[in-house]
Amino acid sequence: MNSCSLKYHIVDGSEKIKAEDVERLLKMTYWADKRPIETIKKSMENSYCYGIVLDEDSKLIGFARVISDLATTFYLCDVIIDVEYQHMGLGKELVSHVVNSPEFSPLRGLLMTRDAHTLYARYGFETVENRAMWKAVN
Repeated sequence: MNSCSLKYHIVDGSEKIKAEDVERLLKMTYWADKRPIETIKKSMENSYCYGIVLDEDSKLIGFARVISDLATTFYLCDVIIDVEYQHMGLGKELVSHVVNSPEFSPLRGLLMTRDAHTLYARYGFETVENRAMWKAVN
């Protein structure tokens, strides 16, 4: 279901998404703007990937990745909407698609965000103080 006037669709699966297109989107972020293409490819191969693609020219304008054991927990990461298409409801559409999917809806969800708490709270995510822990990359 499209929440804005753009004609687009959501694709499931890394085989339907080009790593170079994901790299272009991730360069717009504060958390992965320097991530090498080799790392992006490996992360996509080992995750559930979702993309928002414009119908008219097949341009990837949104991306999300999920890591999960499919039994207890999923980790939602790398959620990004192209800056030209932000504030149109596409992030909500993408997150809703992921968290309401049959694979992940019955599971506990985790994510890290610096600035999108309001978006994720709509889908049941809560900010946890003094409980979340993080090990930085060496």
